[in-house]
Parts: sequence; structure tokens; C-alpha cells
Amino acid sequence: MQDVSACPMQATNVILHAFDWPYHRVAAHAEAIAAAGFKAVLVSPPMKSLRAEPATSWWQRYQPQDYRVIDNQLGNTEDFRRMTAKLRSLNLKIYADVVFNHMANESKVRSDLQYPSAALLAAYQAQPAHSESLKLFGDLSEPLFTEQDFVSAFPIRDWTNPWQVQHGRISGGHEDPGLPTLRCNQHVVKAQQQYLRALKAIGVSGFRIDAAKHMTLEHLKQVWEPDIAAGVHIFGEIITDGGASREEYELFLQPYLEQTELGAYDFPLFHALFKVFEENGPMSELVNPYSVGQALAFDRAITFAVTHDIPNNDVFLDQVMSEQSERLAYCYLLGRDGGVPLIYADLDTSGICNQAGQPRWFDSWQDPMLLRMIRFHNRCHALPMRCLEHSNTHLVFSRGETGVVAINNGQDERCVNLPAGEYEDWLTMDGVTLTHGHQPQLRLPARTSAMLIRAQTPTA
Repeated sequence: MQDVSACPMQATNVILHAFDWPYHRVAAHAEAIAAAGFKAVLVSPPMKSLRAEPATSWWQRYQPQDYRVIDNQLGNTEDFRRMTAKLRSLNLKIYADVVFNHMANESKVRSDLQYPSAALLAAYQAQPAHSESLKLFGDLSEPLFTEQDFVSAFPIRDWTNPWQVQHGRISGGHEDPGLPTLRCNQHVVKAQQQYLRALKAIGVSGFRIDAAKHMTLEHLKQVWEPDIAAGVHIFGEIITDGGASREEYELFLQPYLEQTELGAYDFPLFHALFKVFEENGPMSELVNPYSVGQALAFDRAITFAVTHDIPNNDVFLDQVMSEQSERLAYCYLLGRDGGVPLIYADLDTSGICNQAGQPRWFDSWQDPMLLRMIRFHNRCHALPMRCLEHSNTHLVFSRGETGVVAINNGQDERCVNLPAGEYEDWLTMDGVTLTHGHQPQLRLPARTSAMLIRAQTPTA
């Protein structure tokens, strides 16, 4: 079999979500990330958030104290600059997670709504040279936001009421006052735009909008004006429980797609994948999910098999796929045409273990099978997709004249007749056999898949 790692790299778009990785760790692994076939790296929010010894929980990264400096448990502005320079030297794009809906819940230590707090402003002034070295923009002697920059405090109670979802506070319960929700006013929008321009100046070329579901469309439109959106890839996190016809889709995702040009997490497709691979739904639902409203348009979708919220938030734990299902889902996502695949890898944030008793997603981006799938994606990127055959338990599709993807989600072996030609199976899953001849055949044991590359015909 051909050495997959030796295949020439073509332009592609697979993003590694280096969830909660320190910035120096991203830089240290940059060469390996590039060699693995990734084109971009998404990092956790680069802003000021709580630091503590020995560590803080991952969700603290999503509670901003200040946009004007990068200083959190993952590193500071200098670390971020070094990481960005390293990634760019390897032609890897850097994507930043940004949190614009709310600021940090600091109600346990103070009652005012000044950000950063008076104590943090005093800390800046106590080390002026250091603080200035970390500054992205603005005047660190003044607060960034004050009470007039926040909407009235009330917890979201009806999660199907768009006004409540977009004006209320995300709260952990009746005893939790929640995250102070920013108002869409001229001062807030200007500060957020200054922050984005500063990150772009460092070299950031993509943005994930955290909690985009909770922001008004007017706020999103004002912040992402044309000069900021130019030359960058932007996508929002709008969690839904399914695709077209589902209430959350129609209330939140559909208006976002209709009224902005931004990308979005493809939660409709994720739920279709979960239904098929985890709940034994019919594979026919994955033949063309976009045509039935179960996937986003190819140029708007961020596709995934797991996001950081799914294993790390109790409310989403029932959406964690089995390892086998997740592998088949990745084969589909990286084999199909359309969307930008996002590959999740953490440092054992959730504490969930795999079948071998090891942290489930710890450096999962280095899994050899996943790397072969990424190589297939890179080789077949932008080639047209055509369904060759399907049933309730299997699906076979081609990628131009170059590749074939076959997935058997059933409990019995499946034999597939292939178009004429010589093929190489880049996955080589246990038990999968490929035979050539007048009629090439592929045998797939239960719950396995193959990614085939057609051998090049020598030119005369």
C-alpha cells in the first residue's frame, strides 16, 4: 500500500480545535499539526480571564474580564504572538474563539458591573510596563465597560423565547445571578471591533463566535462590519436540537442564516449523524441531508462529531457518541464534499475515558486512523460527490474519479461492488478486504468503513 503520509498536500480546510491547550503547547506541536494535514488551529478565547493556582476550570476561559489584554490560564499576549508566528510560518491559519455576549460572573466578590474590576485596574497600574506589553488596544487606566453597557439582569427561563435567550443571563440555576449580558450599544460594539482588529493585526484569520445564539442579529451585524469580516472565516455557535422543522432551528438558526453571511456549527448534520450511527437510523438519511434540511449549505457549515460542550457540560452528555460511532461519523464527514471539518482534541478536560481506560480525546488528533481520513479529505478536497449505492445499513459514494468511501453501519458483513479500476484502501480497518479483477469488490465487516483511492493510470 502507498505511504499515505507521502501524498502531496492540496489546499484544504480541516481545523484542529485545540481545546483549552496552553498557547505554548500549540506552538510546540505546530510542525506535527501541519504534517497531520490540518490547515488551521482554533484556540480558546485570547483575552483576560481568571488565573488561579494551580489552575482554573475550562469554563473560566469563557468569562471575559477584559478584551484589551491576553492574560489567562493558557498564556498571555506574548505567548499568543509567538504561537501565531509559529503557526503562520508553517502556513497554518489561527482561529480565535471570541466571547461577546457576556462578561465574567464575579458576583461572589463584588456587586458592581465595572469591567475590568477596580482591583484589576489597580493591578495594571501596579505593573505599568508589564501591562502595556500585554495590551492589544485602549487605555488600561480606564474601565472597558461600566453598568450602562449591560442589559437588565434576569435569568433565562424560557429557552424557546428568542427575546429572553438574547437579553437574559445564562445562569446555572436559581441561586446563580448568571453572566452579565452586554448591551448592543455604540461603546460595546466599538470595543469589540477594536479587539477583532487587534487580533487580525497579530495574524488571526478566523473567528468562532461563542454563544452566538444569545446575541441579537443586530449586534452581530454591527460588530462584523465588512472591513472586519474581510479576509477572515467567521462562524457562530448556535446550538439546536436538529434541522429544518425543529423549533430551535426555526427560532434561532434559520434567521441567523437568512440575515447574515456568517458560517455556523452544523448541528442539523450532527443530529443526523447521531441518529444514524448511535441510534441505528437509516443510512439513507446521509445520502443528501442538505436536500431535506438536515445539513447546512456546503459554504456555511462547520461540521463535527463532537464539540467542546458535548463532553464537558452535563446537559449534553447524552450526545457523546461511542468511539466506534464517532469514528464512522468522522469517516463520513472527512469523506464527503461540503463543510469545514472541525476535529476536537483536549487535554482530558472531561475526564471521560476510552475503551483502553485512557483519556478519550487527549491528543486524539494524532490517532493514525483519523490522520488517514484527513489525508483522504485533502486528496479529494472539492471533488464532486456522487452516491453509488445505499441501504438502511450502508452507504457508498465516490469523490470524482479519485476516491470512494464505503461505510457499513449494519451488524452483518456487507459486500460492495466497485467501479472498475485499481484501488488502495487508506484506512485498512480490521477485517476489511479489497479484491481486484474484472469486478473489484470490497468486503466490510459490521460497523466498519473504507476510504479508497483509485490507482493512477500510467500515461503513455
